Amino acid sequence: PARAAALTSCTARKWQTRQRACARGTCVSPNAQAVLKVAFEGSLVVRRRRERAGPYLRFCVVVLYPLTSLAWRRRWLHGERIPRQGAAILALNHLSYADPLAVGRLVWDIGRSPRFLAKAGLFELPIVGRVMSGSGQIPVQRGSADAQRALEGAVTALDEGKLVIIYPEGTVTRDPDFWPMRAKTGIARLALEFPDVPVVPIGQWGAQQFLDVYRRRFKPWPRKQVTMSVGAPVDLTRFRGREPSGANLVEI
Repeated sequence: PARAAALTSCTARKWQTRQRACARGTCVSPNAQAVLKVAFEGSLVVRRRRERAGPYLRFCVVVLYPLTSLAWRRRWLHGERIPRQGAAILALNHLSYADPLAVGRLVWDIGRSPRFLAKAGLFELPIVGRVMSGSGQIPVQRGSADAQRALEGAVTALDEGKLVIIYPEGTVTRDPDFWPMRAKTGIARLALEFPDVPVVPIGQWGAQQFLDVYRRRFKPWPRKQVTMSVGAPVDLTRFRGREPSGANLVEI
């Protein structure tokens, strides 16, 4: 009888906890996706993961998520501007070889799966290449004579309704004050081909203080703050239907 009473009490507590969660809007069924709790400017935002993450991506999260927590203090601003579902293009300034970890953390925190456009050469590395391919990252064929062919992986991902992360500069900035360099035309080509897909700009700062390869500087301590500020989607409606000519690409 005592054991039965204890089990009944435990079940009652679980039921009460579930009811309180449902009242807050965070109640999910046992078969639902995980509920994420994400801090944006000190407030708690609850997001339900809509995309299914494969084993390679989950492996990356298990390994890298705690490392990003240890490495940086994070400040995500206006994360609600990133679409929670459907195709989207995120465009960021590139400060450091470490900042993809911070960007991936932001995207994962808001409930999306990060998919970066990356140099095709990285996919040829024995272990790194396998993980990148398995986690859905997108190779870019740099130096290809056919510019459209260089972006075919990104085109496929957007056709499938996925979120694509692109650094318009194509590499880490070499500006001494870390200002963005001149953008390549890849993001403009994608915007013309997918006029209904939002292009969301994100400005970031802080990762270069952690790792700056060009200046041979690695300073994990004291702990740095990484800030990501998400802008409103760029209005490119005036370019709808235009040809991807050099002048149009440069203007975009």
